[in-house]
Amino acid sequence: MRVLRGRAADPERDFERTREMAVRTAETGEPALRAWRPHRQVAFGRRDARSDGYDLARGIARNRGYVPLEREVGGRAVAYTGSTVAFALARPADDRSGIRDRYADATDRLRAALADLGVDADEGEPPDSFCPGTHSLRADGKIAGLAQRVRQDVALVAGVVVVADREEIAAVLDPVYDALDVPFDPDSVGSVAAAGSPSDPDAIIDALIRAFVPDDYRVERIRET
Repeated sequence: MRVLRGRAADPERDFERTREMAVRTAETGEPALRAWRPHRQVAFGRRDARSDGYDLARGIARNRGYVPLEREVGGRAVAYTGSTVAFALARPADDRSGIRDRYADATDRLRAALADLGVDADEGEPPDSFCPGTHSLRADGKIAGLAQRVRQDVALVAGVVVVADREEIAAVLDPVYDALDVPFDPDSVGSVAAAGSPSDPDAIIDALIRAFVPDDYRVERIRET
């Protein structure tokens, strides 16, 4: 199994690294996990892109120092501050069967990774959370969410973990969601740090690798070049 760490030099090229990882899994049948700290950005979902307020929301993100991007996996907008952790697990898949099992497995592993760090997270999320969905974890607010996309013989399960900076995330998402006309409660944002764990992104990345990856794997570094 391949494990990818690090990020590319800018958000656009970094986005391509995850896509390339999924394509390689589809071609070779070898699973791969990527765990990293994305650049400072607001990643919008496809539903956001169809909103009348999408251009306004992108401008709000940009004016606050966040690069606006549109992602393929997930629902509504997610903010990454630079310390926020993302992960993506690519596995071969013949069709869309197995979606529920993949979600259940990823949720269990994500909870185990957080427990490894001393965070007791429960399934679910507060009302009016960012990127609302049925596959989330909460601990004094939403701290993690999962999404899944199946195509081209590969299933990609992706997630975000709020390490710290929950006030900063709430501050940018509040006007962004307002522009998109989507309910959002800034107090619904939690973080690993607020739940009592050290705010160390690398520690969370290490915990995710331990939870998601078997003993037999090799690490590949993505360089900021």
